[in-house]
Order: sequence, then structure tokens, then C-alpha cells
Amino acid sequence: MAVISLSEGAAQKIKQLVADKGEGAGLRVKVVGGGCSGLQYRMEIDAAKDRDKVFERDGARLIVDKKSFLYLNGSELDYGEELMSSGFKVVNPNAKRSCGCGESFVV
Repeated sequence: MAVISLSEGAAQKIKQLVADKGEGAGLRVKVVGGGCSGLQYRMEIDAAKDRDKVFERDGARLIVDKKSFLYLNGSELDYGEELMSSGFKVVNPNAKRSCGCGESFVV
């Protein structure tokens, strides 16, 4: 089954970020060229377009374009807050390896 899942923490954070953005807003995750390993993730608050795939959990929306979905299918979006860093993390089973900083990957 084609799906990208959201952890509970990611869903809560997305809802906080889009609370004042209006109906239909969500977190868009894109895969773009760049970074140390060749591909990297980009995230922004946006509304879904006609050909996008939208995944929801507890009212939080994750928006992915069709091209990026090819790289993200089967992934989970997580969110964590730790002493030295906090933010979203894509747990992507399609990534063969990632760079040392964890910001880019290869499929």
C-alpha cells in the first residue's frame, strides 16, 4: 500500500505550525537535488494542489507531490525535541545511505 505515515509528535507539531494558516494547510515535504549525497528534503507550510498526495493523522496534513512520493513511499515523518537539536526527521526505508549530517541521502 502506498503511504507515508506521521508519528504522533509530527502530527502535533504540524497542527501547531498551521493553526493560523487556514483550512487545508499542511506540511509539504519535497525531495530535491542537492546536499552531500545528492538528494535532500525540503519542508514548508503549504496547501495541497490537484495532483498532490495528502496523508493525515489526527487532523494534521502531510502534503507530497507525485515525484517526491516516489522517493518517500513507505517513510515515516517524525518530530523530536532534544537538548542539542529539534525538528522533523524523515525515516526513509528507500535511502541506501545518508551523509554525516543526516540532511541528504541516496536511493
